[in-house]
Amino acid sequence: MTLSFKTKDRHGYSVKFSPYLPDRFVCATSQYYGIAGRGTLFVFDILSSGIEPVKIYEWNDGLFDAAWSENNENVVVVGAGDGSLLVYDVTNPKGPLKAFKEHSKEVSSVDWSPTRAENFILTASWDSTINAIWSPRLPGCFATASGDKTLRVWDRRTPQPQCTIQAHEGEVLTCDWNKYDQNILYSGSVDCSIRGWDIRNYNKPLCEMTGHRFAVRRVKTSPFNGNTLASCSYDFTVRTWDVRQPHAMEITEHHTEFVYGLDFNLHRPGQIVDCGWDSLVHVYKPRVLLDGSLIGMVPNPLVVTTLVEA
Repeated sequence: MTLSFKTKDRHGYSVKFSPYLPDRFVCATSQYYGIAGRGTLFVFDILSSGIEPVKIYEWNDGLFDAAWSENNENVVVVGAGDGSLLVYDVTNPKGPLKAFKEHSKEVSSVDWSPTRAENFILTASWDSTINAIWSPRLPGCFATASGDKTLRVWDRRTPQPQCTIQAHEGEVLTCDWNKYDQNILYSGSVDCSIRGWDIRNYNKPLCEMTGHRFAVRRVKTSPFNGNTLASCSYDFTVRTWDVRQPHAMEITEHHTEFVYGLDFNLHRPGQIVDCGWDSLVHVYKPRVLLDGSLIGMVPNPLVVTTLVEA
């Protein structure tokens, strides 16, 4: 069953499930496809009756990514088009608690360190054209995906990367760590491919997955299965993968525009949320993940098409 919500004239860029509450997530959106106009942060709860907005926050520029605090269930940090980093308390009906001007151009990604003792926020921006994400298993370690076609692994205590991977033939738009192996990293690119890498030996990829017709905007690894990956793309689809197979297990076609945001629920095995430029937000379980793990090994992908009224 797919639950859907339409954000009217706001176009979805990022969705993140709460690490604390299984039925809560946020969606960062922008007006006019992020080119101009305002931005809106939606705080949603998943109810038996559907997706319900519990807080809506407006900002004077587009919002492009969001991350939950790892030490406070009510705090969200959001990246804005004016270079600001916004900190919200979702119990507060007013605007952000703080607004830090950290970048000269739009903040394209934000991530909160999973190590509570460190409590760092990682940001990336179009002033350097990268996407950045903390390792869930290696304290102080993070990876960046860049427009220079590389994937880099960093230690926050040193200024130079620990390794630089010549990852793709086109810009690398996204990356994510395997939740079960601290050495495995996945990347997605405008060359339409997804590749897996072992950061100890990265002369060639561990695996390559193909099938997207346009750029891979985001990849997310499952918190329940080390072989499961989901991706979304400018080809309007979300795809579910077994990383041991070169082709998708399931193709979900329920958007009519670029799909930008994607996340796995940390509490409900197999549940995914996505959002796109068609202003639609969907919460659902791919059929091959009904029990949280991949079901069967099919030679051809299962194609699921859902029509949602505007």
